[in-house]
Amino acid sequence: MASNTGTMANLPSGVGICTTIPDILYLFFGGLVWILVGWVMFVSVFCFVMTFIWMVVFACGSHHNKASWAAADFLYHGIAAFFYLSASVALAKVTLDLSGKQGNSTTTQLRNYKLDISAVVFSYVATLLYFVHTILSAIRWKSF
Repeated sequence: MASNTGTMANLPSGVGICTTIPDILYLFFGGLVWILVGWVMFVSVFCFVMTFIWMVVFACGSHHNKASWAAADFLYHGIAAFFYLSASVALAKVTLDLSGKQGNSTTTQLRNYKLDISAVVFSYVATLLYFVHTILSAIRWKSF
């Protein structure tokens, strides 16, 4: 019996996954959709992961007390503050839109609304903390 399967190419790995058009489109549009739909989640996860990495770099002393790291510290925290501000405003808008729909709400809807209010408050607190750190990083950067 003859086989009708042709020879199959190897599956891409490493940087090779970004060499074909379908893979590039999948990565680009998949990431874009995830970012646009879940902007608040993207910002919180991105800032949490990057801040943790940033803390490890500084805790290990990998910055070697260079002025370029002070500038990068200022830049990162400024971007994080801007990201959190944009996510906070979007989340506050959605929560305000939900407040008008609370007339005949169930206990689950009311609970979710209260959770949204808590998320808005904490996102603004995170924005404030990143902004304060940006100012302190700018002062430290200028002192180099």
